[in-house]
Amino acid sequence: MYGKRRMLLLSLLLLVTGSVISGLSTTLAPLIVGRTLQGLAAGVIPLGISIMRDELPSERLGSAIALMSASLGVGGALGLPAAAFLAERADWHVLFWAAAGFGVLALGLVVALVPESTVRTGGRFDLLGAAGLSAALVCLLLGISKGADWGWSSATTTGLFCAAVAVLVLWGLWEARVARPLVDLRTTVRRQVLLTNVASIVFGFAMFAMSLVFPQVLQLPVSTGYGLGETMVTVGLVMAPSGVVMVAMAPVSARVSKVSGPKTMLMLGAVIVGGGYSVGIAFMSSVWHLVLVSSLIGAGIGLAYGAMPALVMAAVPLSETAAANSLNTLMRSIGTSTSSAVAGVVLTQMTTTLGGASVPSQEGFRVVMAIGAAAALAALLIAAFLPRQRRAALKPRPAPAFSTTRAPTAG
Repeated sequence: MYGKRRMLLLSLLLLVTGSVISGLSTTLAPLIVGRTLQGLAAGVIPLGISIMRDELPSERLGSAIALMSASLGVGGALGLPAAAFLAERADWHVLFWAAAGFGVLALGLVVALVPESTVRTGGRFDLLGAAGLSAALVCLLLGISKGADWGWSSATTTGLFCAAVAVLVLWGLWEARVARPLVDLRTTVRRQVLLTNVASIVFGFAMFAMSLVFPQVLQLPVSTGYGLGETMVTVGLVMAPSGVVMVAMAPVSARVSKVSGPKTMLMLGAVIVGGGYSVGIAFMSSVWHLVLVSSLIGAGIGLAYGAMPALVMAAVPLSETAAANSLNTLMRSIGTSTSSAVAGVVLTQMTTTLGGASVPSQEGFRVVMAIGAAAALAALLIAAFLPRQRRAALKPRPAPAFSTTRAPTAG
């Protein structure tokens, strides 16, 4: 409605503002405010993908979008060692000042290099739809995140889940009736979009299991018999190769998708992630074992994350690219949140005693990795039902009529 470049700049400005507030914070409340503002910058990825679709020639589009999508995992993997180094050797506030600096750099590059897209839909922003979706997600994710602490059958947890369902139903009814919905449900329920989003939830679950197991195995004392007794910096260095592999696999995903289609890439990525977790179940007694496993999982994630936007964009018009990819990004986040909750339950239930304290057992870590492998298998099965569509990323659906000026508001 207002321009993709403009919203991209706004997202980055919120990131910088949130980072500065967090960097200046000395109590919890401003830190939460700052982190919330940082989270509002999550739209950068889908906005970037949408701008690429508008501006790039078809021969460059696939690899560019694959790399942009894979950066969701790359940033975390490469940021972890840097964050660990700063946290151990400097004040934690430095982390936020570094984020602010990168945000300012990104702002300058966008201003200098990124053109404004002429694709506009016009209309009125669906404020009630945004509030409804936000309320439902707060109830859902808060219940998932705190369910293990409060008790999965407690009144608070079940109340949050029931509230999430009720609000989502009302939200869906509203979105189906409003002239300019926040999320076009008619597009979302298309087979290709729906199955890709469901696969994204499961894939997000599978991806995050690695981040919950490896840091603990690396840092637990050697006296446990399975802990490696390493520092936080070593944890970051072990996880970093997965980010490098994601970067390397993104263009591979795009090239192979041109030949066999993004569906094949998503399925192949799921197979590699599942295989990586299977290797990890048997081999996690040495640092190099975990480097190997994280690299395998990173390769699978790079392939799959490169394929997801191509699948989504092949089924939506140009004017809905950013919204559809934003929803897909949200589905991945729901998967990672669920993974954290499930792994938390497993690791608190399967423990061993060390110096009078309970710590997660080796069997618990193996169960979490087995669940990650099972999630990757589930993503494979879901992806198998996607329609086969060769060169899907390079043949977008026709866009509805649009103009460079905003259309009259609806309603």
